[in-house]
Amino acid sequence: MADIVLINPRFEISFWGFEHALPFFGKRAGMPVAALPLLAALTPSGHQITIIDENVEAIDFDRCESADIVGVTGMIVQRSRMREILTELKRRGIYTVAGGPWVSVREDYFAGLVDAVFVGEAEETWPRFLNEWRDGKAAARYEQAEKTDLTRVPAPRLDLLKMDRYAFGSLQFSRGCPFLCEFCDIIITFGRKPRIKTSQQIITELEGLRARKQEMVFIVDDNLIGNKNAIKEVLRSVIAWQRSNGYPFIFYAEASLDLADDDELMRLMTDAMIVAVFVGIESPDPDSLREARKLQNIRPGRSMAEKVQHIQNTGMEVWAGMILGFDNDDEAVFETQRDFIGNARINIAMVGMLSAIPKTPLYARLAAAGRLDPADHPAAGTNVIPLQMSRETLSAGYVRLMTALYEPKAFFERVDNLFIKAKIDFGRAWLHYAAEHQWRRRMRHLRFWLEAFVILARLILSIPDASLGGIYRAQFWRLLRARRDPLSVRFYVMKFAIHYHMLQLVRRLSVGDRPIVNTF
Repeated sequence: MADIVLINPRFEISFWGFEHALPFFGKRAGMPVAALPLLAALTPSGHQITIIDENVEAIDFDRCESADIVGVTGMIVQRSRMREILTELKRRGIYTVAGGPWVSVREDYFAGLVDAVFVGEAEETWPRFLNEWRDGKAAARYEQAEKTDLTRVPAPRLDLLKMDRYAFGSLQFSRGCPFLCEFCDIIITFGRKPRIKTSQQIITELEGLRARKQEMVFIVDDNLIGNKNAIKEVLRSVIAWQRSNGYPFIFYAEASLDLADDDELMRLMTDAMIVAVFVGIESPDPDSLREARKLQNIRPGRSMAEKVQHIQNTGMEVWAGMILGFDNDDEAVFETQRDFIGNARINIAMVGMLSAIPKTPLYARLAAAGRLDPADHPAAGTNVIPLQMSRETLSAGYVRLMTALYEPKAFFERVDNLFIKAKIDFGRAWLHYAAEHQWRRRMRHLRFWLEAFVILARLILSIPDASLGGIYRAQFWRLLRARRDPLSVRFYVMKFAIHYHMLQLVRRLSVGDRPIVNTF
């Protein structure tokens, strides 16, 4: 039987990574990669498995050298570090395999560095590979003929992770998305037919996360509501479990904007204690959305800003994914996006420049038009050659927009519009439960207060910018004058740490202290 090491490479510091914020929460990384503990659970008995996440611990290459097989996964933004790791493993003569999102769209990228690649899902191919490796018949490429039946997937091996080093636990309900966004690789890897786990599988995973004392959990589905009827049934089970266990979890999720069209679904999500959803809005311009085939965002009814506000008013924050550089975009796009984000009260906006991922329809279209930069890391931060502006104009406008969004006054105006002006309760399910369970309410609320003050104290004492610390103190007292429920106070103080992270990155970008690294 094999001694196997599975590696998740470190991420480059990014807006999504919250690296500058994590120390204030006492954590080293946002959340663990979901694939590796699942692969460990799929591994036949008798094999020895070690998981190394470079985001929370250093890679012990001597340990790797003693293994029979070393596997490396990675997202697109991890590809450079993947190459460095695989190069070192190759130098040491270690048998290596690679898989994950980047290999699935560029399976030749690590040619000569790996002994086998896994394209797409691996629930069937990973055990088959291990059997063939044992028999000395391992192939150089593995790809499943059919999509995985998620109702047969085991619970991940969380015992192999250093869970106390992550801010979030991760949990997957489903895979697949029914939409046809031109730039997206999700439907390439997971297909357009959403597949979902059973309620019992999800409850089992919740029990595992609770045993490891995780409180905040990110539901990593690329679109949680791809199959609305099916997810409603699962959410009802999660709600019942949360209530019977005193609401131990606060959830964050990803969903499409058509969530705003289903009041029942939003109610179920808030009752399950989902407090924030990441939504791919991409652009406030309907022509850009039509170009990208993101038609679900422009269905008749409310405007996009009104849909965002409707989701917020039900008790869920909206974190937005925004894209610059569609063919329809000219230089007015930067101000248009800034206005939209402000009017929609979106405090966390992940803005990126349009980039073409291999195997997507966008990549094929732009390649045929000769509008792709072949460089692996284009200096302008994107491989797309825009139609109505230069790449220099696009990247400069991107930096200006991010700087404007995370300037303290603009950021806290958006935050205060939700927390102080609208006084929206994020976590209504817990508040209703707590009203009926006074002992649990007192204990949990005491912890919320303590955590809020610890985060604030760490910020004030450690950040070098005294004026910024003064802004955070003033904002804190501004909130306390308006509301004092401890859950909202803790959420609000967490915004300080997130803002600090964003501000550090945009300041470095604005002075040219670091290259522009886009999130593709």
